[in-house]
Amino acid sequence: MQSIDPRSQDETSRSLINSRIQAVLDHGQTIMGPEVAELEQRLADYAGARHCITASSGTTALAIALMALGVGPGDDVITTPFAASAAAKAIVLVGARPVFADIERATCTLDPQLIEAAITPATRAVIPVSLYGQPPDMDAINGVAARHGLAVIEDGAQSFGATYRGRQSGNLSTIGCTSFFPTNPLGCYGDGGALFTNDDALAGAMRDIRVHRQARRHAHHRCGHDACMETLQCAIVLARLERFDWDIRQRRRIAAAYDEMLQPHLPVIGCRSDRTSACAGYAVLVEQREQVRAILAHAGVPTAVHYPVPVHRQPAYARLAADASCPVADAMASSLLSLPIGPYLAAANVRHGVQCLLHATGPLQARVVESVELQG
Repeated sequence: MQSIDPRSQDETSRSLINSRIQAVLDHGQTIMGPEVAELEQRLADYAGARHCITASSGTTALAIALMALGVGPGDDVITTPFAASAAAKAIVLVGARPVFADIERATCTLDPQLIEAAITPATRAVIPVSLYGQPPDMDAINGVAARHGLAVIEDGAQSFGATYRGRQSGNLSTIGCTSFFPTNPLGCYGDGGALFTNDDALAGAMRDIRVHRQARRHAHHRCGHDACMETLQCAIVLARLERFDWDIRQRRRIAAAYDEMLQPHLPVIGCRSDRTSACAGYAVLVEQREQVRAILAHAGVPTAVHYPVPVHRQPAYARLAADASCPVADAMASSLLSLPIGPYLAAANVRHGVQCLLHATGPLQARVVESVELQG
């Protein structure tokens, strides 16, 4: 039982994917083939955004968004220290400086109340990052940004398919970005990403940047990236979109079972009532984490520690963030443990994992575990 296994899929999903791949092999347009435009329209419709632009990765999508906004050397961009390094990496790649604000304890996402103190005269944008499938408090973040004339780029790599106050992730700010890395809820078989916006001018700029757009042959009018998402990867995402809502329902079913079995006994990273989660992960806080992991591994239960070193403490970024103070991120980095979750995870494996975790962390609550039914 792997923690997250993109290879796990039923025969229906496999047939859809194989059919889509074969169609690309048949027409041979492996770069900017018809599946690219088809996917962009499908994703825009799903998110409720006017424009979707695919890109070669989620990190590249973030960099394209920053470039389209004119962010570059001498600028500051506020982001979270507790996530994958994609946001910080994109900021550095365009020549700007990442400024880290701490996270909320309950959701592990960027704390809106701490953004204002991190704003400098050089601040141009904010990049809040979804975590474990849940969007941050985007209305509060957008409100702070609007008061200071800042753009907001939503990094929804883990939350595509989730909602915030009834609105889809990807369409919650100036620009939304997502990633189709294989372990994300909507993943491909390599890498890919997408940008969303309702701003026509920004959409045009982002399309230009993605493909080194030429005004005429050998006459480029904008410096950009060679950052197209491959047609084959677009085809795979199109196939997976057919079952995506089902996948999300299954993930939520498993997360709800974890909540029922674990919340009485261990602190978990839960989902706020004003939003839904794509359930990209499920995390609990434990003491003596490595000892607990060893016990679970011996019992055949896989676990993961996704962010053991906050971004502001990693060598590539520490020199840029010498004054960063993020005590909540530091505390979470030493305590959070991710449990297996995915649409094809069997109920018996969920129960077994919870029983082993409760054995490892305290008295076993067998009656509670055995009484929980995984519906769906």
